[in-house]
Amino acid sequence: MKSIRTQAIVLRRTNYGEADRVLQLITPEGKLSVMAKGVRREKSRLSGGIELFAICDVVIGEGKGDLGILTSSRLIKFYRHIMEDYDRMQFAYTAIKLVTSASEMVDGSDWYDVLSETLAGLDAHSVPIEIVKTWFYLHYSAILGYELSLWHDISGEKLLSDGQYRYDVVERGLRPVEGGELTSEHIKLLRIISTRPLKIVAQIGGVEELLSDILSVSQQHAAI
Repeated sequence: MKSIRTQAIVLRRTNYGEADRVLQLITPEGKLSVMAKGVRREKSRLSGGIELFAICDVVIGEGKGDLGILTSSRLIKFYRHIMEDYDRMQFAYTAIKLVTSASEMVDGSDWYDVLSETLAGLDAHSVPIEIVKTWFYLHYSAILGYELSLWHDISGEKLLSDGQYRYDVVERGLRPVEGGELTSEHIKLLRIISTRPLKIVAQIGGVEELLSDILSVSQQHAAI
């Protein structure tokens, strides 16, 4: 592997030997594993640039096999406000864990984009956490190849503006049900969340009463 410079998010840090650390990173180029030599030493120049919940600028040189060597690192953005709220911090760990596992099955730049937007959303306490979670779960599912259909029900019929629906766990879609908790307002919001960047979705107001229902749908669809 030639030396590359890229942005990265740390997925996992594993101590190795007396002072080294093996890092799993998600980058716009996909997932990379690197060795950070001497990073656990007190005066290491690398340690401050590989924090969790952060966007890092890294330079990775050629190492043995698929394991690159971290030669330079600095923080671009540290999402410190995530750690000020327990629920947001826990979901940040959850999102990182899910991306770590899912990127083993489907690699690519999409995971970096989704995780970076999710961390930024969690860092902004003005954005309801339900919105952030719903956005993450819908995009997570889509990257894995099972995007939630928000235009047709499980029978292939178009969703009706006056219809009522419920999420069907077995069929992984919306089933028309009289008295179902999902209305056209829920579906409209889910469509926006599934197709827009999180920073755009975060500007939507007046949807508080819908948040619990849409989060439940997205979480069930992601099978979390």
